[in-house]
Amino acid sequence: MRYLIESYGCQLNMAEADAMDAILRGRGLERASDPDKADVVIINTCSVRKSAENRIWGRLGFYSAMKKKHPLRLIVTGCMAERMKDDLKHEAPFIDAVIGTNEKAEIPDYILGSALDEADGYRFLPSYHKEGEWSSYVPIMNGCNNFCSYCIVPYVRGREVSRKVEDVIAEIERLEADGVREITLLGQNVNSYHSTYNGHDVDFPTLLEIITPYLDSIIFVRFESPHPKDFSDHLISVIADNERIASHIHLPMQSGSTRILQLMNRKTTREAFLSLAGRMKERIPSLTLSTDVMVGFPGETDQEYEETLSAMEALGCTEAFMYYFNPREGTRAASMDGQLEEGVKVRRLERLISEQLERQRRIKESMLPFSARAIVTGESRDDGSMYLARGEHNDYFAFTPSSPHKAGDIVMIDASELSGNTFRGHEHA
Repeated sequence: MRYLIESYGCQLNMAEADAMDAILRGRGLERASDPDKADVVIINTCSVRKSAENRIWGRLGFYSAMKKKHPLRLIVTGCMAERMKDDLKHEAPFIDAVIGTNEKAEIPDYILGSALDEADGYRFLPSYHKEGEWSSYVPIMNGCNNFCSYCIVPYVRGREVSRKVEDVIAEIERLEADGVREITLLGQNVNSYHSTYNGHDVDFPTLLEIITPYLDSIIFVRFESPHPKDFSDHLISVIADNERIASHIHLPMQSGSTRILQLMNRKTTREAFLSLAGRMKERIPSLTLSTDVMVGFPGETDQEYEETLSAMEALGCTEAFMYYFNPREGTRAASMDGQLEEGVKVRRLERLISEQLERQRRIKESMLPFSARAIVTGESRDDGSMYLARGEHNDYFAFTPSSPHKAGDIVMIDASELSGNTFRGHEHA
């Protein structure tokens, strides 16, 4: 039997798709190279934005036509399946199974003939590693209890549940055996991680301390995403004191206006957020930051938009994921007063992006020249004499090697110039 998995959306979705792929191959199934060669197609959906759902409806139209020519089983899973189970069954009756988020782990058994039982909660899978990759996701929690007013995640992923410490350690040991070089610990809010180990309570910074002795070939530990409301001083100290934990942190801001943050139910203020960033920079001198920022939230005034722009300048991120408010049905923000016109939101986003791109260029150019340890990702497609690599700060390098390399090799690079968003240089002699 041949299968194909199409996965959309967040990193956790991608990790879950890799886990399903590993299980199916382990049970003797073959991965199909394209849909018309597959006996089973699994569409792993996203529901964070309307555009993601629109894309899935387009794929369903494609598979509706394909099923008339080529018999296959079509399974739709993930957050859109969780949110729109009845609508999907009604609007797309050619789907063979609509399987929610909590039942996703049961899909391999279901494909092989087992009955699909309703799960009583989210279940973590043993491993999320994609075979042959030098980087791997390691989910440590699922769900969210924060209920930001614009966010659909708590409704489709459910309440927070943490993975056992023992299971996290076991996966890291497997990844070490496979020669993995970096891992990213995943959760909707990793700061909320809570478990027990050897009779003691374990929070997120303690988990980082526990896994450190198991790291050898893994040189970078990343995590996404933390919530600023509970980013503790203990966590800051653990990052500062542990060279394995990458000092490039994704710290979602969303807005630089305290009033808008309150409407978003972010449980922080502009002042508290910038104070946190300041403490992190003081304690971790090499720190670089990335963030999420949204403009055009209902009721956002010109002055509040300017507050976001000034907060971005104060934050000084080398990366930012920027978007405008897109109402999601079922969230409080979708029905709030003061919805802004599309044109206003677009103009605000365009200026935000323009200023951030200039800021990133300015910050990165100020770093030159410098030397950095990085992981080779492969040969450059533009110049066969050069390799590409990724560094601790999520920075990318194009470099001239001193000897041949393969993906996953660790190199020291002397960076001398910036081209677009990529540093250029040569391997340290």
